[in-house]
Amino acid sequence: MSKLIKILLIYTGGTIGMIKDSKTGALRAFNFDKLLSRIPELNLLDCNISTISFKTPIDSSDMNTYYYGELVDIIANNYHNYDGFVVLSGSDTMAYTSSVISFMLENLSKPIIFTGSQLPIGDLRTDAKENLITAIQIASFYKDNIPVVPEVALYFEYQLYRANRTTKINAEHFEAFNSLNYPPLAKSGVHLNFNFDAIMPYNKKELVVRKNLDTNIAILKIFPGITATTVASILNIKNIKGIIIETFGSGNAPTAAWFIDLLKKAIKKGIYIVNVTQCSGGSVNLGQYESSSQMKNIGVIDGKDITTEAAVAKFFYLLGAQIPKKEFKLIFETSLRGEIS
Repeated sequence: MSKLIKILLIYTGGTIGMIKDSKTGALRAFNFDKLLSRIPELNLLDCNISTISFKTPIDSSDMNTYYYGELVDIIANNYHNYDGFVVLSGSDTMAYTSSVISFMLENLSKPIIFTGSQLPIGDLRTDAKENLITAIQIASFYKDNIPVVPEVALYFEYQLYRANRTTKINAEHFEAFNSLNYPPLAKSGVHLNFNFDAIMPYNKKELVVRKNLDTNIAILKIFPGITATTVASILNIKNIKGIIIETFGSGNAPTAAWFIDLLKKAIKKGIYIVNVTQCSGGSVNLGQYESSSQMKNIGVIDGKDITTEAAVAKFFYLLGAQIPKKEFKLIFETSLRGEIS
């Protein structure tokens, strides 16, 4: 007889954990200790579910490195006691949070499935129940005592994605997320269909927790008519260590001498600059056009097909790890957690 899979459900905050007060109509936090009574369908799952919540559940807009650390501590402290984890958080910053967690947990060998909802659990038309039930089911899927999805993933509205490949694309539709540069890890219909070729391979290494994060970065979105004053103000922020430049198409930006000169001076000062596309999908290809060739020549890092969310997470992680300057560019351009192709 196979053992009963143990799942830890972690609530950080967000819409999924809210119920509507029948008298006032206001949303309030749900008591997750009474989860099974609220969603009796969970009793049908072939696993044992425990719950834990942040002491003070937060709006996902308030998510920061302190809460990343709190979440990682919960997972690490319970890592050997559970077979899988489901993290409930607000969807607005879920792509950022799940991406950061993927970098903070090195040699991960168990499922960590993020999910949430667009409507509260208590709402008549809520998407919370399906998202929650399926996320738990995915986290508890084992084959020959090996988890089917041994990585940080994000489940929303019938699709399971690699977390650090996702972007929130819609604030109103139930299909809130997409992964335009990497295929879904699974699709939920009458059956759960896993895309085994897309899932991270299982590893037997010991989990390593990386809690040192450095957030001294900024994002500069290029737009037609952007001025030297605007660019310089971002590049000259005090204590800045990294800049993500969201460029046009496959990595294109102004060819004006002032623009390249500003980037060159920043790089000489030791600031790392990563080029990512501001398109929803696709990849940077530095050097494909003249406008990006100059950036390649001065040492701008090629973000390839990384999302902005994953680029932020990777910056936090690599800066916190104090990677030697001569190795930083190569390591950033290398896939560490499946975040780039």
